[in-house]
Amino acid sequence: MFPSYICLKQTTTVLATVDVVDFLYTCDNHLSDPGFATLVAAEPSKPQVSAEEIERVKKEYEEKQKAKKEKEEAQKKEKEKEKEKEKDGNDKGADAKTAAVPKKSTPSAATPTPPTPATPSHQKYVLHRQIFQMRQDEHKKRRQAKEVKEVAPRFPIAPRSSSFYEEC
Repeated sequence: MFPSYICLKQTTTVLATVDVVDFLYTCDNHLSDPGFATLVAAEPSKPQVSAEEIERVKKEYEEKQKAKKEKEEAQKKEKEKEKEKEKDGNDKGADAKTAAVPKKSTPSAATPTPPTPATPSHQKYVLHRQIFQMRQDEHKKRRQAKEVKEVAPRFPIAPRSSSFYEEC
């Protein structure tokens, strides 16, 4: 629980910029105040894709990948057979026993991915321009105070003796 920016009551409601550069805590009562913030009309949501359709697309993709792998394996086997024929011409019976046993490829186990949790949807508000300007001014004052603290030690110290004032 943090204090509200306006009334300092404890609250958990937060208004943040889209890229979360700045944020402020506010009461729910202030959100309903048109002088503080205005609720933005919800954008039409993208059509939701059903889990069945996602599974269907995944299966199609997996089938295409399997067909592609089988095709590559078939090409490799053809190349191996051509090489064996050339070797058989050179070594006529030495490799006959090993060539007769085809290699079996083990299919990779398909690991189903757990469904991703739905992203939370938040209501969108636009701050009233005076509140926003007040917030910007506050940030500007903080930044300037920080710069003053950094620059002040670099300046020379003003004379403090009273003799300077007596001469004038």
